[in-house]
Amino acid sequence: MKKVLVFIVLLVQLLQLEAQSPFSFDFHGFVNPHYYADSRSVVGGREDMMLFYPKPILKDSLGNDLNDGWQANMLAITARLGLRITGPEMLGAKTSAYIEGDFTGSTNATINDLRLRHAYIDMTWERYVTKGENIKILVQRHRLLAGQYWYPMVIHEIMPMTNPLNMGAPFHCYARQPQVRYEYYLLGFEAVAAASWQLDNMSQGLLNGTATSSTQFARHSLIPELNAQLRFVIDRFFFGAAANIKTIQPIVPDPKGDLYSSLSWSLFGKYTGKNVTVKAQTLLNNSLYEGCSLGGYLMLADSTFEDWHFNTVWVDVERSSGKWRPGLFMGFAKNLDYGNTTYANCFGRGHDIEYLWRIQPRLTYTTGNGLSFTGEAEYTRAGYSDPVGNLRLSLSMTYAF
Repeated sequence: MKKVLVFIVLLVQLLQLEAQSPFSFDFHGFVNPHYYADSRSVVGGREDMMLFYPKPILKDSLGNDLNDGWQANMLAITARLGLRITGPEMLGAKTSAYIEGDFTGSTNATINDLRLRHAYIDMTWERYVTKGENIKILVQRHRLLAGQYWYPMVIHEIMPMTNPLNMGAPFHCYARQPQVRYEYYLLGFEAVAAASWQLDNMSQGLLNGTATSSTQFARHSLIPELNAQLRFVIDRFFFGAAANIKTIQPIVPDPKGDLYSSLSWSLFGKYTGKNVTVKAQTLLNNSLYEGCSLGGYLMLADSTFEDWHFNTVWVDVERSSGKWRPGLFMGFAKNLDYGNTTYANCFGRGHDIEYLWRIQPRLTYTTGNGLSFTGEAEYTRAGYSDPVGNLRLSLSMTYAF
């Protein structure tokens, strides 16, 4: 609570100084109480508010499935505070910085604590041409971003419009990382390159002989996670491709210093119509555990490493009809290495699942003054040796300011 009060006092002081400063401040956020109920126990995070998939059948001595049965909860931990600082032009670039936090905590153990979501510096160089008397058209842009921002495999322009904390995960990545990111835009074409490191979302491996999650595995590799993207904007269409290389040292300490590298790629697109928005993506997940997605790697008996992959596809459709916004998310994932048991240690998410699919309709009512209400039904089916499904029903309010 003390951290929150200090944060609020600092924001108030900044706003008071705005009139005397070359910087302008935009303070915003929202409060988002969320009620949800599940038909069985699930694999998830933050009191299972971030749902990945249902747990497998677990029978007691009488043959009862201990993971079956309804449970419910309500949380408001996604309440968010953000501050954008816009400064004067420097080095020929428009400059700004952004700081944002919520109360989900950095781990399950710190839930309800203030957590840093974004904190970055943004420098943008732009060139326009004038069409007619009043129309300016962007023809070229260089952008340098440094700080904590979306995990590079999170293509935020196509992020699913679902309401719960998972935002389409594990079909769509959902995480943030400290990084340096460069974007170059020219007449509808954009190239992106990023180098990122780990903090809240960590790799798995053997640390001092114990299987755990830690930033040590990435830090000992000395190599940041590398990401490259090509994007195109044509009228109402946005589409592109991304490739991601992650290198870790899975055993720490390791005198040999053996490294493991994994390559993942993605194709994505979005169509923005007058009243309809369609977003879609396919992923080849090769160890995207850190991005709250599926896939991982296997450590063999001789301490060598082997990939295992998921192929994922999802689509999200939303229609705007006055104050009503109906939408539908659908996702499917296939474990391409299902059944491989020749390993000493398995690291990642979903190795014991052959397939995973989800269908998630939603309906949002917006008052037009920052207040909205959303109801969703989310059914996720996991293809264990004995497949199981979970139905989540959720209701939420959002008051944005």
